[in-house]
Amino acid sequence: MKTRILFVDDEEMILQGLKRMLRPMKDSWEMAFAINGFEALELMEKLPFDVVVSDMRMREMDGAELLGRVRKKYPQVVRIILSGQSDSTAALKSVKSAHQYLAKPCVPDVLKNTINRSIALRDLLKNDKLQRLISSMDSLPSAPILYSKIIELLGQPECSIKDIGETIAKDLGMTAKILQLVNSSFYGIPRHISYAEEAVSLLGIDTVKALILSIGIFSKYEHNDSFPFKIESLLNHSIKTGAIAKKLALMENLPKYMADETFISGVLHDVGKLVLAANMPEQYSEALHRAKNQNIPETEVEREIFGTTHSLVGAYLIGLWGMPDIIVELVAFHHSPAYYTIEGFIPLTIVHMANGLEHCLDQPDLSAENIPNIDYDYLDKIGLTERIAGWYKIGTSINYEGQSNE
Repeated sequence: MKTRILFVDDEEMILQGLKRMLRPMKDSWEMAFAINGFEALELMEKLPFDVVVSDMRMREMDGAELLGRVRKKYPQVVRIILSGQSDSTAALKSVKSAHQYLAKPCVPDVLKNTINRSIALRDLLKNDKLQRLISSMDSLPSAPILYSKIIELLGQPECSIKDIGETIAKDLGMTAKILQLVNSSFYGIPRHISYAEEAVSLLGIDTVKALILSIGIFSKYEHNDSFPFKIESLLNHSIKTGAIAKKLALMENLPKYMADETFISGVLHDVGKLVLAANMPEQYSEALHRAKNQNIPETEVEREIFGTTHSLVGAYLIGLWGMPDIIVELVAFHHSPAYYTIEGFIPLTIVHMANGLEHCLDQPDLSAENIPNIDYDYLDKIGLTERIAGWYKIGTSINYEGQSNE
């Protein structure tokens, strides 16, 4: 069955250009084109669509309003803004209703890959229960505005670390949190870092993007009293998991880009818990209660109650945000590495281990033989059982407050 995509733009020449550009995709995509938001909504009443790609600046109904309506009526549809505007106002409006924001003029391969990745992700994670669960939710959190601004900035050829640092510095709250993390013992930086530009230079753009994404999403819920857990505690767990993963990856001499992937995945690995808790607080509270009282894995109870797990929900979400495939996959399988298609010692192994180790930081009675959430059979199968003790020692050298004991 072909993927059905609706393109919306109020300039006829743009639509004609899209038709010509995307003609090679006709064997894979079934495409429709609407000249305005009203026509788009009429088409959506007649036909089911998988993806809507809308221009931002349109007369009568702009892209943000259109995708806002689509989000309410057809929440399962992937929503993408394609805009020639470069100011922050466009990002501010569209980020509330779109999963992704692409700047015009958009390279054809970028648009094709963005759409194909969204569909491939849905196919990867596709099961009726997950789709029904996602569709029944009031909303999925959009990527933070600052994150969208950074992505837009990185798309400009003349972008520099200084530009990124200055953009981050305009958000005082985010800057304070990033600097607090950078100056913690996790990163082992020998001097105090005082400016966002320094943080970007030392940590790398991908790491800073992950921090902005996670801190921004968690901050959206920090004042929500209905959550069955403390937002700050989950954020701390996520960031520490990322830090432990990167430390283990470097210790195992993985390339820097892989170490960065483990950090980013560790930081984002539990974002699905936010989605479940925000949309279904009573059911998620029940899941946590049952898991604790019956001493069974949370993911097992999640499958019973929701038909899926926070891992898959989180992977679905960050895939919509446009995160790289490898990050999506690491988040999806961080609790079940044995089901991953690639075997052997890989970044997923590190993220899986780091998550288990972080849960040990406030449980001194545990040892390398009884770490919660670790698949010992998986590690034994790939010949890494003997490494667990060393990883355990490294991971638990960081205490619960994030300070190294060494």
